[in-house]
Amino acid sequence: MGIRGNIMVWVFFFMAGLWWRAGEGLGVNWGTQATHQLPPKTVVQMLRDNGFEKVKLFDAAASTMSALAGSGIEVMVAIPNDQLETMNDYDSAKKWVKRSVTRYLFNGGVDVKYVAVGNEPFLSSYNGSFLNTTLPALQNIQNALNEAGVGDKIKATVPLNADVYYASAVTPSSGRFRADIADLMTNIVEFLAKNSAPFTVNIYPFLSLYSDKSFPFDFAFFDGNAAPVVDGNIQYTNVFDANFDTLVSALAAVGHSAMPIIVGEVGWPTEGDINARAAYAQRFYGGLLRRIAAKVGTPLRPNGGDLEIYLFGLIDEDAKSIAPGNFERHWGIFRYDGQPKFAMDLSGQGGQSFLVPAKGVEYLPARWCVFNPATEDLSKLGESITYACTFSDCTALGYGSSCNGLDERGNASYAFNMFFQVQNQADESCYFGGLAMVTTQNASTGTCNFTVQIASAAVQATAASSVVALLSGVSVMLLLLFVL
Repeated sequence: MGIRGNIMVWVFFFMAGLWWRAGEGLGVNWGTQATHQLPPKTVVQMLRDNGFEKVKLFDAAASTMSALAGSGIEVMVAIPNDQLETMNDYDSAKKWVKRSVTRYLFNGGVDVKYVAVGNEPFLSSYNGSFLNTTLPALQNIQNALNEAGVGDKIKATVPLNADVYYASAVTPSSGRFRADIADLMTNIVEFLAKNSAPFTVNIYPFLSLYSDKSFPFDFAFFDGNAAPVVDGNIQYTNVFDANFDTLVSALAAVGHSAMPIIVGEVGWPTEGDINARAAYAQRFYGGLLRRIAAKVGTPLRPNGGDLEIYLFGLIDEDAKSIAPGNFERHWGIFRYDGQPKFAMDLSGQGGQSFLVPAKGVEYLPARWCVFNPATEDLSKLGESITYACTFSDCTALGYGSSCNGLDERGNASYAFNMFFQVQNQADESCYFGGLAMVTTQNASTGTCNFTVQIASAAVQATAASSVVALLSGVSVMLLLLFVL
């Protein structure tokens, strides 16, 4: 069918993201599904050091919100999908708004701008689980914000995947909301418009490549190397513009062509697939950020200065589900420990330098768990690797990933070490029936990095207690010496 005939197949398999600078300020998604999280205050400082002016959350955890207080960073808090049914009760919605929003609106508090009601609740893979609870939750949350006297400045919205408007369109101008949810989407759009709230969409060009092996590679990027897709008098040279304008057409079809649109997520992963590489992420972000700086919009929304975008994501999350693909744990522009992965220019001016890393990060000791070369019985090696990877992150071992070239014993070492680090280097976690041993020699090879985890809050607290106990003991000894 060619590029034109397959455009809707390519355009609408996206689900996550980040972005923007110009007048609205650059935004980024901060996910926290990690076995060892950086302290919230460390992350907030990292956001400020790099000039991020907006952050999108996936919940409203008290530790995160407290860390954001006084930061000057604009915040989109969120209600997870599993809480949407609870929000169908108006009293519960009011309590949530009081607990998660208005309590932080003191002078020097948190600058809450939006409430994300759910996250991509209409994905086909959810089999309609949230079709009946999303709109009532949206209505109750916005009405609760209005009743609390903050609805004029804090808006509720629903971050949606691009699959809600693919329908049977062949080109962006024929975009319509998906037939099975057309009435529901119309009602949501009407409610958003009534409350002057934006439509939020997540767009993932990477997923076009992942989902369709015939997708033209260059069409996922912004450098104009792809053969254009022609839609009337418009030529589209990248899938982001085509995707975005399909939404514009869908909104126009229900009478809201001028509705503000937020790109809630847009980004590129760096591990877990043949196309998930740091070099490609650098290329993608480079093109995106240059367009943002130039305030270049899309053909149907040419005023790029009106677009608000959040990059996806900030930090890798090693505890995310990999059901969609191994890349899910590697969307961060920073590694698990807050170290930048590649050079990028957030200003979009063409310079290339590494972002400011997280400061004061505490690591576990320089110890690794590796395959024991003295082992003779290898009959349980396979099941031991499987066990280790079930309870840790072994996605770097997959096809096209950084550790894919290891041999069986190298795979074992990598898996054992990842499990060992997740378990805070507990000695008993590096045994596996005698197959593993602890070493102080870095086992990293070539492009394959063997992680030393950051110290979890519990480990840091234990270490701090040990120091206090040691200092207390020293103080007692000095006191006794003084008395004697």
